[in-house]
Amino acid sequence: MPDASRHFDALPAAPGVGYKPQHYSAILADAAPVDWLEIHAENYMGDGGRPLAQLRALSERFAISVHGVGLSIGGEGPLDRDHLARLKRLCDWLQPASFSEHLAWSTHDSHFLNDLLPLPFTKATLARICAHIDQVQDSLGRQMLLENPSSYLAFTESTWEEPAFLDEVARRTGCGLLLDVNNVFVSATNLGFSPQGYINAFPLARVGEIHLGGHDEDEDDHGAPLLIDSHGRAVVDPVWALLDHTLARSGPRPLLVEWDNDVPDWPVLRDEAQRAADALAQVPA
Repeated sequence: MPDASRHFDALPAAPGVGYKPQHYSAILADAAPVDWLEIHAENYMGDGGRPLAQLRALSERFAISVHGVGLSIGGEGPLDRDHLARLKRLCDWLQPASFSEHLAWSTHDSHFLNDLLPLPFTKATLARICAHIDQVQDSLGRQMLLENPSSYLAFTESTWEEPAFLDEVARRTGCGLLLDVNNVFVSATNLGFSPQGYINAFPLARVGEIHLGGHDEDEDDHGAPLLIDSHGRAVVDPVWALLDHTLARSGPRPLLVEWDNDVPDWPVLRDEAQRAADALAQVPA
């Protein structure tokens, strides 16, 4: 791989969007108000071709955040060393402004499950996750951010509340945190807790990125609301309101709009980014 640009050492406290190749020309023609882009690491682990050529061109104009979805940080087994090596190669080439992964697991023995699955917050999982994060950060030679999950069930064996668990992971490993506000809203609705209370308890000083996206509405077998973190539609008003609540406490942060399924034309996503810019504009520096 040729060297990519290294113009951006950090993400700006400004709106970003999840990059999709169908938006490439439109972004270069008129990206306002977007200041940075997120890519999914696993889409760019090849040896060349149009995807990497376009990414190199984008990296000369925008700060890039690399978001992993396949490391299985919470998995019981060891991390996949080949996957980690490919990730390192990408980051060494691209020199992104940020790298993040999920508090979840997706592997069992030799099987990869195409989902981000939950785990209990216990002493054992805390030790395992911290060991995996240490391995990732040592291998990449950079800090990673850990994202809070969207939850559909709670484990009776959990001995930590989620914000405190994430805070302890960050304290032990030196990693940062990625706060997904839509995940908070989804989990709060599904599990019956206050999303504002979760934000109030969250270690906001450790947050390097804030994300928000759309979700689908369903109901469980008992007729209770069930939200699915789909990233397939516009952000709903209650999530925008929760974002305002968060920014009032955190101050400005890099703010990403995610839209990964049923991806709309660029003007629709740009309008969501403008709404994010408007939210940031209301926050004192």
